[in-house]
Amino acid sequence: MRSGCGLKRPHRVAIIEHRMATLAPAASETEPVAGVPAVRLSGVRRTYGEVVAVANVDLEIAAGEFFTLLGPSGSGKTTTLRVIAGFERPDAGHVELQGVDVTHVAPAQRAVNTVFQDYALFPHMTVAENVEYGLRVKGMPKSERRSRAEEVLDRVRLPGLGDRKPVQLSGGQRQRVALARAIVNRPPVLLLDEPLGALDLKLRQEMQIFLKELQRELAITFVYVTHDQEEALTMSDRLAVFNAGGIEQTGTPADVYEHPQSEFVAGFVGVSNVLERGGRRVTIRPEKIRMTDESGGDGEAGTIREVVYVGMVTRYVVDLDGGGELVVVRQNLETSSQEALAEQGKRVRLSWRPEHTYEIEKEGT
Repeated sequence: MRSGCGLKRPHRVAIIEHRMATLAPAASETEPVAGVPAVRLSGVRRTYGEVVAVANVDLEIAAGEFFTLLGPSGSGKTTTLRVIAGFERPDAGHVELQGVDVTHVAPAQRAVNTVFQDYALFPHMTVAENVEYGLRVKGMPKSERRSRAEEVLDRVRLPGLGDRKPVQLSGGQRQRVALARAIVNRPPVLLLDEPLGALDLKLRQEMQIFLKELQRELAITFVYVTHDQEEALTMSDRLAVFNAGGIEQTGTPADVYEHPQSEFVAGFVGVSNVLERGGRRVTIRPEKIRMTDESGGDGEAGTIREVVYVGMVTRYVVDLDGGGELVVVRQNLETSSQEALAEQGKRVRLSWRPEHTYEIEKEGT
């Protein structure tokens, strides 16, 4: 019989075993070194022929941080994660884990574990056997590894499910099994490559909260890759925004969202307006703009061109008399959809506080 992906079952198992062989690190259960970054990248560059995937990236991630690599497809974030894991060798630069240069160290010898989007669970093994796999490779006695597996399954809220097969679990449960397998070795650094991408919205939001709570409980470093801006803002202690193989900005979620340093960051992390007036280019977030009737005092006059009702909020696109447009977001505290949609074509005035604008340079300057 063939599976839905066209591979015979033994072949699928062989592929997973090959991947898992690189995920059972010998150098786990290592204590973080005080004052030393958990991860440090110095001048890391990775190319594929003439394509530059990562260009001279410098990055430090502190021990115990939930750090996110955020960016669109092709921005270099996943390649950077794979360089940290050892699955990719940089063409230039160095990779350090807890102050030790591991640039030329094999993946299985690095003090990291990786969680993939597709889980990579052994379909022929039980949940407990999947979780125990890395411990078995290390030669841990059966009774000890079974006790450790039960402990970690309880920690990821899957008590009593050790005898089930992965096919008997939901997507969220399988993701937690993959997490349990990754943390059972107690690695100081856990790498997560878009682990929630295959889940539906409600389950993804639940898993975001769970992952953040788990990271705090474990007090280990999470390095998380995603293209989802809301996910990055929700979960991260700090994040790095990737674009075209480089890092555009690093900072806390509030810093990056409220004070974008480039037009790319302003447009990619959430929704941001870019307005040019008097030779200055500034960003203004839609929720920071006050919209009143045209007679409502100072500010930019304009006409509502488009109204989009999205439940909790309504989004307005306003063409400004002085040129350009601004997107405005209002909470629907007492406004019905009919009332909101009826405002299309209305003359309004927009204003905002000076501290809610942030000056940026034009792209390419």
